Amino acid sequence: MLLQSPIIAFTILLLVIFTVPPIFEKLRLPGLVGLLIAGVLLGENGLKLLNSESETIKLLSEIGKVYLMFVAGLEIDLEQFRKTRNRSIGFGTLTFLVPLIAGIVVGKLFNFSWNTSVLIGSLLASHTLLAYPIVSRLGVVTNEAVTVTIGATIFTDTGALLVLAICVGIHGGEFTALSLITLLGGLAIYSAVVLFGFDWAGKEFFRRSGDEQGNQFLFILLALFIASVGAQVIGVEKIVGAFLAGLAVNDVLGRSPVKEKVEFVGSVLFIPCFFVDMGLLIDIPAFIKTLSSVWLAAAIVVALIGSKFTAAFLAKLLYRYNTPEMLTMWSLSLPQVAATLAAALVAYETVNPAGERLINEGVLNSIIVLMLVTAILGPVITARFATRLTVSQTDWAKDKLSTWWQADSCDVDLDEQTQYPFTVVVPLYNPQTQRYLIEMAALLARHESGKIIPLAIAKAHVQMDDPCLTTALDQSQQRLKGVLEISQEFGVEVSPAVRIDDDVALGICRTSREQNASLVVMGWSRNTGIRARLFGNVIDSVFWSSHCPVAVTRLLSSPTTIQRILVPVGDLTRQTIGAVRFAQILADANHAEVVLLHVGDRRTPEIQIDKFKSQLSVIASESKLQVNTDIQTITGDDVARVIIREAKTFDLVVLRSTRYRTAGGLAVSEVTSQVIKELTCSIVLLGEPHS
Repeated sequence: MLLQSPIIAFTILLLVIFTVPPIFEKLRLPGLVGLLIAGVLLGENGLKLLNSESETIKLLSEIGKVYLMFVAGLEIDLEQFRKTRNRSIGFGTLTFLVPLIAGIVVGKLFNFSWNTSVLIGSLLASHTLLAYPIVSRLGVVTNEAVTVTIGATIFTDTGALLVLAICVGIHGGEFTALSLITLLGGLAIYSAVVLFGFDWAGKEFFRRSGDEQGNQFLFILLALFIASVGAQVIGVEKIVGAFLAGLAVNDVLGRSPVKEKVEFVGSVLFIPCFFVDMGLLIDIPAFIKTLSSVWLAAAIVVALIGSKFTAAFLAKLLYRYNTPEMLTMWSLSLPQVAATLAAALVAYETVNPAGERLINEGVLNSIIVLMLVTAILGPVITARFATRLTVSQTDWAKDKLSTWWQADSCDVDLDEQTQYPFTVVVPLYNPQTQRYLIEMAALLARHESGKIIPLAIAKAHVQMDDPCLTTALDQSQQRLKGVLEISQEFGVEVSPAVRIDDDVALGICRTSREQNASLVVMGWSRNTGIRARLFGNVIDSVFWSSHCPVAVTRLLSSPTTIQRILVPVGDLTRQTIGAVRFAQILADANHAEVVLLHVGDRRTPEIQIDKFKSQLSVIASESKLQVNTDIQTITGDDVARVIIREAKTFDLVVLRSTRYRTAGGLAVSEVTSQVIKELTCSIVLLGEPHS
């Protein structure tokens, strides 16, 4: 009776979600695999601590299922899709139709009905970009083959869900041509309402709500569940509505902090509950006893791997891609996680009037085996072959800037931008670190003949005559007193500013925007976390909201003493060039030297490393500054460990705030996190504008 309590079930779920994924990730296995296995062990075939029929599990799993598809729609990069629209549709058609046909063949071989066979085919047709963090870390996201595969996701997922909607409708009862036309017509109208209506409503709401992130978060959740309910009203499965809602609000959210919060809530709580519930449904003894199920699982896995390879091979012939590009496209389209599992569970739970399920337990177990195999195999193959991809010179050349600090997010002409002097905003909130911050800002501003704006933020109160506000303003003025003296040492123009604001991070960003700042220089202590997951901290919020680059510094000595600067370079992008230019300007001001360090994979061909080095040399030499810039390439499996080892002889390391998307949400690059944690010298962490 105690185990039937909803609180007990929820507590067990939280314990599993908290402990199991980290264990499996240490074993280099996806955390979601651990949740499935935990579901098997805790279910009816194991310890019987959780029951998939309980109302608590049903509710959380149902929310997790729609949340999973919502996030799948939210994470599709529409910008990448627009860049290669035609080729993405072409590859999307291939990687949808070939697995669909292969799945139908497997279904008929095992004597399933045409409806079930088509459904099995649709389960193989979609894909999940589980290996995206790998290509992002390798800096090859701009390679056309990768971009095309990312763009194809929107086509495969949408197509698979539409086939699911039709198959579920056919299985539900008597299905005529008229009812099919009615369903498709209703689906078309519903899709248009969701995609265009929610997009318009979201942009209007976000424009009117300003910075009220709480209300914006609730609006996004409301959009998700209204779309899910609307799908059920027209007779379509709710995960179709959730996916369309994700696509609809994709442009609305952009890269805002609200998007991170939405994904965080799902990835931490609801989506893991869905995977645990999937584990509860797995009947391993029955699966093993039924030899046909084992053969079915093998046939589905082989059909998926073979059909995805065929689609990638046809794309290679059609678009003249090379072999590493073809293999990368194949490996990126292999993993079957989000849409596949959600659709499989829907099909399993769909029962017709005669009591027959759309897919039986054998197919469901086979799909879970497919997920386990492809979730491991896909990223492994991607890591193996993506290292051989190249980014053409035109891809990075068009990102080069005449001056590194010019933000491309402003709606003004370049000529108008250059009229403003180089301005550095320096938020001051720690008296112990503010001298070094001012020195850093003064060095950069003097080099660029600009000015600095030391900024102190006083927390706002409802009444402007509140004694607490008066005290805060006095403290702000005290912080600014010593700034003039420091700046006079460098001969730099100073314009101290005090701002009253209810949000420190937004106060910094608003001031920098009002002053048309070129750079924000902030400080952080060794103990300050840079990975803000739910509500974030000041640094993380400034990274997200700022219109200009942000340099977060941990300075252990005066910037004027810096003589050797290390810049780890992983790819050739606009952000990389920004980090190189920053280091070169600082080095020129100090008569210091810069070393650009590239850590390559051991499997990367020597000719490719030489090509990367020559391209990097071009970037370094294009600067008009007379700075001694050396390029060093090292091969190694542990990038962070190599950077930490090489940094021991340097005064400063300039890093980029590289953020990547994972199945569990959004995180700062693990390499960056480890390097920051273990470096013993001064650090500058550069963040670029996100809008």
